[in-house]
Amino acid sequence: MADRGGGRDVAVLTPWYPAPHHKFQGAFVQAMVEATAPGCGAVTVYHTDGWPLRIAPEAARAAEEAHRRLLPDALSPIPADGGARLLRVPVLMRGRTFGEQAREHAKGLGLALDGEPIPAPVVHAHVGLRGGWTALENARPDARVFVTEHASYLHQVLEQPDSRDLYEQVLDRCTRFFAVTEALREQLTAAFPAYSDKIDVISNPISFGAARPRPVTGLRRWLYVGSLIERKGVGWLLEAFAKCHAEDPRLTLTMVGKGPLGDRLAERAGELEVRDAVTFLPPVPLDECNRLMREHDLLVHPARWETFGVSVVEAVAAGMPVLVTRCGGPERTLAGIESAAGEMIEVTEDAESITGGYRRLRDRFPHDLDLAEARRVLEARFGYGAVAEAHHRHWFPETGPNGGEDS
Repeated sequence: MADRGGGRDVAVLTPWYPAPHHKFQGAFVQAMVEATAPGCGAVTVYHTDGWPLRIAPEAARAAEEAHRRLLPDALSPIPADGGARLLRVPVLMRGRTFGEQAREHAKGLGLALDGEPIPAPVVHAHVGLRGGWTALENARPDARVFVTEHASYLHQVLEQPDSRDLYEQVLDRCTRFFAVTEALREQLTAAFPAYSDKIDVISNPISFGAARPRPVTGLRRWLYVGSLIERKGVGWLLEAFAKCHAEDPRLTLTMVGKGPLGDRLAERAGELEVRDAVTFLPPVPLDECNRLMREHDLLVHPARWETFGVSVVEAVAAGMPVLVTRCGGPERTLAGIESAAGEMIEVTEDAESITGGYRRLRDRFPHDLDLAEARRVLEARFGYGAVAEAHHRHWFPETGPNGGEDS
């Protein structure tokens, strides 16, 4: 087939991308587009945005017919990061399993494209099923299709028989498969050992562009960024903060995110008599999050399990030390610079690990840290340039990552 899209044109498929109704969701995909678009030809982001359809069957059929008629009018491209263009594709969803939802995303994009294949010769999808399956079902026959897995809930996907079967088909059909951490790669190779040679690790990209105006001089302004759910350890964080605040009433805590524990955390802050010292903020766009990191002194990230821990790297990029649990991803992310970047603590179902870690870090700060070195090392691992080069090497094997002929 002729190369209709240009040799370095790229399509990015994702079920997550920041939108007016979900400003924080998919910020890592947004960063990946911003990092990789330079050096490509035309870059088009297809955001298949799932809308659950929970209505009676007759009403659902009418909604689906109206959706089918109106869909072509909804596909107006808008400018996106890195000079890309963004197409939002609303997808009506009734599926319960991850596999069923993936088929619905693939069908929805097919309707939007009016049966035509995605024109780009390189297609990169985010998450194995809703992204990967959708890409494979809609790419042109000669396209190179790459998939990146981010999901911390991967084990739940693979527990569903239909989803596991579809996932194996994605691994078989794609050109190359990437996990954002070694921990995720280990999950995948354990589940699908026949495809272990096809799965590499390429991390999420992190921006190191904005410098902190003044260095951190004390660890008094704590910051948490993430979902307000049990898995993130936010309940223990609040308990630990209250204990440390009793020792130093100058401490403050800002919690950025939303989730089912939000109201309970606010209530508990009142019970602990620290409500005036704790600020709750909703999810914010990436640039606002980076501003908050430059204005705070310490990121506390007490997750029970994490595949990567983007906010940990973002904090170091913002010149802020971190207090983080050994919860899967961060110990690999910070390998070799744990003490330079802050303090790593064990995952325990109490507040003591956090309070003990804070006291140790407070006593070590600033003489026993090297935030500049930690930042330099992490930029070499996860900065825009490093991640873009890794992707371009796979996307454009004929011309090399910079567009010139390989030597």
